[in-house]
Amino acid sequence: MTSSKSYTPIDPKDTVILFIDHQSGLFQTVQDIDVPTLRRNVVALAKTAKLMNIPSLQTDSVPTGPNGPLIPEIKEILPEIVYVPRNGEINAWDNPNFVKAVEATGRKTLVIAGTLTSVCMAFPTLSALAEGYKVYSVVDSSGNWSCMATDITLARVVQAGAIPIDTLAVISELMGTWNRPDAAEFAKVLAELMPTYQLLIESFGTALELGKEATTKGGV
Repeated sequence: MTSSKSYTPIDPKDTVILFIDHQSGLFQTVQDIDVPTLRRNVVALAKTAKLMNIPSLQTDSVPTGPNGPLIPEIKEILPEIVYVPRNGEINAWDNPNFVKAVEATGRKTLVIAGTLTSVCMAFPTLSALAEGYKVYSVVDSSGNWSCMATDITLARVVQAGAIPIDTLAVISELMGTWNRPDAAEFAKVLAELMPTYQLLIESFGTALELGKEATTKGGV
């Protein structure tokens, strides 16, 4: 029995990455993923956007209140990122300037990460889907107040048509191939994302060096 659905990877030429409410105060409420891991994942997503020159937007919710300021890494990595302030809207999509900034890119595939997952990631996802966008929900670059809340949220956005995905899969789909001139840069991003991957790279590097030494000695 064959499926009528085909697999289409994320198209970097049609993609916008939305970083929503990655704020220091909100991070303190995250319980479904440890905060250092969440932060590392968000950084990897930002570095991927930079490597692939993918347009990105950033917004925050009441940064002068308890939600706190945006974590600084995203802006440091992406100094040209479009920042859209909001006037109290909980759903970023309810802010006309935010929607206009997305529309200005001319792209229809949105990669969305936000904290908290059940609000800041979910609400713009549902709104964008209703307007015909293709949306990837980056679960581990978002954080939530409980695992139960994340499970419910994923069921809700998937039912609406969103595609749940993790940071590693986003990077891999956007890369498409290791046969590219910036492969070493992507390897660095993946090693930072997954410390265990760094061990793999180190083992491979050592094996190469040993092979070179053996070849040199054999040729003497």
